[in-house]
Amino acid sequence: MRPERFLLDAHIAVYALSNPRELDHVVAGLLDDYADDCHISTVSMREIIHLQKRGKIKSYGKKPEDIILACETTGFKLLPVNREHLRAYANLTIHSDHNDPNDHIIIAQAIAERMTLISSDNKFDFYTRQKLRLLFNRRG
Repeated sequence: MRPERFLLDAHIAVYALSNPRELDHVVAGLLDDYADDCHISTVSMREIIHLQKRGKIKSYGKKPEDIILACETTGFKLLPVNREHLRAYANLTIHSDHNDPNDHIIIAQAIAERMTLISSDNKFDFYTRQKLRLLFNRRG
């Protein structure tokens, strides 16, 4: 049997790399466990790099590519968007109060890959009715 795999949303990745006090003890424990398979969507990585370029995230180094190195050093794997993810995205029913297309594609990725999505976003709970496995981070 394959070990459980996790997909980190952008905020969880940022907390894990720069501010682990924002992670609850369950999430922090999972991220510390090297047996767990943690991934970050390339969509989330693009969002994190964009935020760093805009000066909203400063803890990764001087260059945006330092974020990629920090993820690799931590052991997080990048998950590119593929055809199956796009199919899941096309079939996803979007909650009327949730308008973030970046969130929608990572939700679709988690569903298609049968990964548990780790997030602090309350709006993600709606998608558990659509086969999303969600681990909610109750911020520190």
